Amino acid sequence: MHSFLKSACAAVCLSILAWTAQARENHAILIGASTYPNLDERFWLRGPANDIDLVHTYLTTSATIPFVPENIAVLADGLEDGTPPTLAAIRSAFSDLADRIEPGDFVYLHFSGHGSQAPAIDPDSELDGLDELFLPVDIGPWSDTVGSVENALVDNEIGDLIGALRAKGATVWAVFDSCHSGTATRAAPSGDDDVRLRKLTPAALGIPSDMMDDATELSRALPDPRARPDSPVQAGQDGGFVGFFAAQTNETTPEKRMPKGKKGRRSQGVFTYVLFEILSQNPGITYRQLGQEILRRYSVKNLARSTPMFEGDLDNVVFSGEAATPVSQWPVEITDGVITIAAGALHNLTEGAHLALFAAASDADDQTLGTYKVVYSDTFSAELTPVQDDSDAAFETSEIPAGAFMRKLAEDVDFSLTVALPPLDDSAPNATLTQAVDIMQADQPATGRIRFVPAGSDADVRLAILPDSARPDAIWLLPASGLIDPENPLGTPSIGTADKDAEAFAVPLEETLTHMAKALNLLKIGAGYGVSDLDVDVGLRTRNKRNKTLRDLDTLSVPRLIPGDEVHVVAQNNTDLPVDINVLYVGSDFSIGHFFAGRMQPGDTLKKGLLRITDSAFGRDRVIMVLSPAKPQSLVENLSFLEQEELEMTRGSAPTSVAAALMEAGFGTTTRGAIALDDEEADGPVGQILQFEIDAVPGG
Repeated sequence: MHSFLKSACAAVCLSILAWTAQARENHAILIGASTYPNLDERFWLRGPANDIDLVHTYLTTSATIPFVPENIAVLADGLEDGTPPTLAAIRSAFSDLADRIEPGDFVYLHFSGHGSQAPAIDPDSELDGLDELFLPVDIGPWSDTVGSVENALVDNEIGDLIGALRAKGATVWAVFDSCHSGTATRAAPSGDDDVRLRKLTPAALGIPSDMMDDATELSRALPDPRARPDSPVQAGQDGGFVGFFAAQTNETTPEKRMPKGKKGRRSQGVFTYVLFEILSQNPGITYRQLGQEILRRYSVKNLARSTPMFEGDLDNVVFSGEAATPVSQWPVEITDGVITIAAGALHNLTEGAHLALFAAASDADDQTLGTYKVVYSDTFSAELTPVQDDSDAAFETSEIPAGAFMRKLAEDVDFSLTVALPPLDDSAPNATLTQAVDIMQADQPATGRIRFVPAGSDADVRLAILPDSARPDAIWLLPASGLIDPENPLGTPSIGTADKDAEAFAVPLEETLTHMAKALNLLKIGAGYGVSDLDVDVGLRTRNKRNKTLRDLDTLSVPRLIPGDEVHVVAQNNTDLPVDINVLYVGSDFSIGHFFAGRMQPGDTLKKGLLRITDSAFGRDRVIMVLSPAKPQSLVENLSFLEQEELEMTRGSAPTSVAAALMEAGFGTTTRGAIALDDEEADGPVGQILQFEIDAVPGG
């Protein structure tokens, strides 16, 4: 073909592609149910309206594909222009959209509010005998006559509503920030009504307990403890579909004030906020990458006990857009002498963060014109001021060239542990704790790694006194969410006070907090190295004595493993450089085990049996893989110095480049819930730390 014809053909193809892109419409239905007039006010939520406000702002200002306001239906009480999300309004919005969309259109759906469960209207359609419900604001009581909750949106109907959009040829991404049931989780007192769970028990809806018992007796779910509950919504087979669920059908999901440490923060669904935080920092990633990063941040920030679910066409780019690199720079705007950029807390730009000024977006990192720091930020914007000291020079505001950019050159990792105190009272445990904290703070330097903050403040760990627990004299050490599972109290660290004075109590308290910090810091570092251009494929496999065939683990679903299950790693080095790999195992009891250190030459494949799950502890564990480009003939990097024993959960009497960052985190010396396998299975850019979640559960 002549070059002229090739060019003409290319031009026609590009025109067709451009026409197709222009012809595609992007739509959204955003549903946020906060207040429920027919329920007691203690069941009302605060965050759904804020979720919808955040999502709407993101879609209209920051999304990688354009969403025009007239194509976004906002059904949210608590917003000035929102329509109350009644059942009729939700049905009408879906019906109107189904009439308007065309083949190739994209639809984003967001559901924030309460969920629940009820006996299935069609028991044959539900393995567990229960329907999952999303609750519009006009829900009523349970009706024995009809066999349903008045005005509840049942999972089967949600599937039909989505199916009608897909039947028109649209691609649908549905996000559900609600939950349906869960074990009897409780929140420790914090002096602030900060955390609320987005679920209503069947009893709160007036569903008789005997009817729930009868429904669950019809369960056809598999008894295998490794099995996960089915997706809450089954959305047919037509068209493209991706579903993101904040929790599995037997779990809860919280809302709390976000983001951490931000003045004026507001109640948000944790799942919603983290999802759009990641999208703001990494536009153009795939749904699978987005899901993996959500799981990682849940671990690093200890935000929730729930396990999000992800299904559908996960290897497509989010919003069916184009792949893109993470955003770390933004054009400068100057108004009335104030320097601003269109990025804020959602982009991890909090007060005090430093950015470099460049004359153009294409300038190299060493062409900086000066350093600036954030003096104020809200969700989508930040104000900056010059940093002027001996090490950094900065232009005055009037000297900043037109078309300049601010660029964030590095992520800071805070290795301190923030600990929230319980509300003040006149109890003996609180008095002992208060005195012990004074002793610890006097012994620590001003920049001590353990920082105590008042009750209700953002924290990595929350201290609590639980008078109605099995250990009423103890100080309990809870995760950042402040949630505790009373069915597994031994899985939560606690230290008794009855047999100690303040000085004696301070010793195990400081040891326990330091122990927890070491494990949490490893996860923090992993988050900082999560995105890399290092081309190494890594996966996990499993087998056991009954099934000796190695099979892949779907790490995005957080696999459940039982005692005796083995975990193996398979890795392929696709680079032209040697790569060192270290494998660590962070247990739910804050143990750190080191299972492998070795080197993969270019083109090498590693197949290695790592560990076997034991029955000494159960909970959410993490497999951490540290990948480091290596120089030829250098020593293999070995991170075995990170190992530490499991944390003693119940304490009585007081007892008598990447590696550099890890050492700085304060790690010290075997582990618990997994044991290393023999080496008989082995076949012989910047670093990267990969994190895989595993739930160790009883096998009975």
